[in-house]
Amino acid sequence: MNFIKSYFRLDKYKTSVKVEFLAGLTTFISMSYILFVNPSVLGASGMNKGAVFTATALASALGTAIMGIVANYPIAEAPALGINAFFAYTVCIGMHVSWETALAAVFVASIIFILITMFKLREKIIDAIPADLKFAISSGIGLFIAFLGLQDSGLIVANKSTLVGLGSLHSPLVWISIFGLLVTIILMILNVPGAIFIGMILSAIFGICTGQIALPHKVISMAPSIAPTFGQAIFHVKDINTLQMWVVVLTFLLVTFFDTAGTLIGLAQQAGFMKNNKMPRVGKALASDSTAMMVGSVLGTSPVGAFVESSAGIAVGGRTGLTAVFVAIFFLISMIFSPLLSVFTTQVTAPALILVGVLMAQNTAHIHWNKLEIAVPSFLILIGMPLTYSISDGLALGLITYPICMVAAKRGKEVTPMMWILFVIFLIFLWVLNF
Repeated sequence: MNFIKSYFRLDKYKTSVKVEFLAGLTTFISMSYILFVNPSVLGASGMNKGAVFTATALASALGTAIMGIVANYPIAEAPALGINAFFAYTVCIGMHVSWETALAAVFVASIIFILITMFKLREKIIDAIPADLKFAISSGIGLFIAFLGLQDSGLIVANKSTLVGLGSLHSPLVWISIFGLLVTIILMILNVPGAIFIGMILSAIFGICTGQIALPHKVISMAPSIAPTFGQAIFHVKDINTLQMWVVVLTFLLVTFFDTAGTLIGLAQQAGFMKNNKMPRVGKALASDSTAMMVGSVLGTSPVGAFVESSAGIAVGGRTGLTAVFVAIFFLISMIFSPLLSVFTTQVTAPALILVGVLMAQNTAHIHWNKLEIAVPSFLILIGMPLTYSISDGLALGLITYPICMVAAKRGKEVTPMMWILFVIFLIFLWVLNF
């Protein structure tokens, strides 16, 4: 126990094994839906859903463990939403690329990712982003995950006339989230330790009692075989031999690069890790991130990256890599106790996402709104992330606008060369995505 406290520096971060355990469990429950969503999405490409389930659990466990042990951050890794849809629906179905070749594209992108990280280019990019924009990124991610929570709960639904609208309050499932949201708000205001996790437990019980959540038929089941997907990424690297496939590789690289960079910055801001506008041990965090992506492709899943739901564990008090280690352990356990995870539906986890969004949005107070050249790009990041349903697209809108606004305000000399490089890269990024 003393070794664990010393290695993860629990005393320095004023935390304990108990708090880190609770934070890890909260993060895991908040993101456990990926175990079921990812196989469903990638299954559309023809991949074996059982193999994807196991690959998702293993890739998440390994990537998260690396992040915790190497970088000592309470940040979990898992296949990212959005990019998995790009993998299945755009690359495989739209471009008629086999899922094996698509996995190979992810593998090649991860190798380039690792090389970029080794030369500390990602670290330099993150350090170059102004403090105001970093606060905007953190807050924007908060709005994004709150929007995810509202959508998962059914409180916000698609509307043909207005794009989105209020969901039906006649749905019993919606009331699971409403109940959980109200209970969790009360617990948080009363400063009850572990309020978010307790709220999810009570929501699950409420759902079971109202007959909306079914009790699992069994407690333990064997993990499905990973054989159908394992190693296919390596076997099909030879198929990356056309301009179209290199565009796919570039897209995987760009989307993952900026999604994870934005997520890491936002989570670091939330946890209070940022020092002098820099993220300590960012090199180790980025190395862990890129390694997880490579391992995930070999196992058989779309790009793995830092998961925004890690914010739920951070909100509970997780401050060290021990939180991530616990998350990794839970992912491994989940492979045999997967029936129990069905109790924690999206309606149960939705309140946690909404309230974590509230906490992260507090960073907007640090943005210099009285300076229009700062306010405009910051606002575009804030509003862009939820409305484009993409962290990377929101980043693009803000970082493209920033140097233009600074030049207009006659502050062009304050724009660093790296920010101009990002300006060009993001223009290319948006062009590639909309090609």
